[in-house]
Amino acid sequence: MEAVLFNDQFEESLICERDGLFFHYYAHSELVAITKEKLIEGLTIQRNQTRAYLEQGTHLILTLGTAWVYELEEYGTVANCHKQPSGLFSKRLLTIEEMESRLYNLFDNFSRRYPNLKVILTVSPVRHLKDGIAENQLSKSLLRVLCANLERRSETVSYFPAYEIMMDELRDYRFYKSDLIHPTAEAENYIWQKWQSSHFSSETQTKVEEIRKINLELAHRPLNPTSPAYLKFQENLLQKLERLNSQFDFSYEIAQVKPNLNSQAQR
Repeated sequence: MEAVLFNDQFEESLICERDGLFFHYYAHSELVAITKEKLIEGLTIQRNQTRAYLEQGTHLILTLGTAWVYELEEYGTVANCHKQPSGLFSKRLLTIEEMESRLYNLFDNFSRRYPNLKVILTVSPVRHLKDGIAENQLSKSLLRVLCANLERRSETVSYFPAYEIMMDELRDYRFYKSDLIHPTAEAENYIWQKWQSSHFSSETQTKVEEIRKINLELAHRPLNPTSPAYLKFQENLLQKLERLNSQFDFSYEIAQVKPNLNSQAQR
């Protein structure tokens, strides 16, 4: 986020190599390249794409996962250790004061550069048990207080209680996957419904439901794809897609349905 705001360059000294691939300590491991030059190029593209969104977007949603960080000597906190030797890093728990100061200044700069942008904070309900049960709870508690402080200090910041919904409303292990850490699809959908009711207008909720039904129709696999009933089904689906295409980009889906419809009509 700071790289986007201040057009920061990506230091080559923070690039590491593993198995013939190059990574950057400030970036996710999905951002990888076969050369340092390609990595810097990819990071720069990602930074520019983020800036382009912020200039036009209305909301920035940030999910905080843990207050535990890993620090690299001379460079401070890193975003990813990229499976480098543990001896290179030191682990510590951030204080509320330093997290609040850094994020408040970031959001304050955001409000000056992007005055129409709203920030929505959440705390991830996924527990970091590798840190320890007590340590994870301490971390999540600090993050929750942090969000409350930032929401109180800034008019552009609000909080969505994804963590509380998972911990209190869905406090049964049937809502967790087999690892007992990650939410199931049912739990994710429950939180998604809560999100919609709190952040979407009634018109938007209607559109979301309409698109959900269209996605189900797109995924439908008929018993007999040459039947007149399925031909009619495809015609109705195409009409819905073309009607919504003026508001949302359904060109890919239309391109999928049209050839099927034409081939069936010729039979």
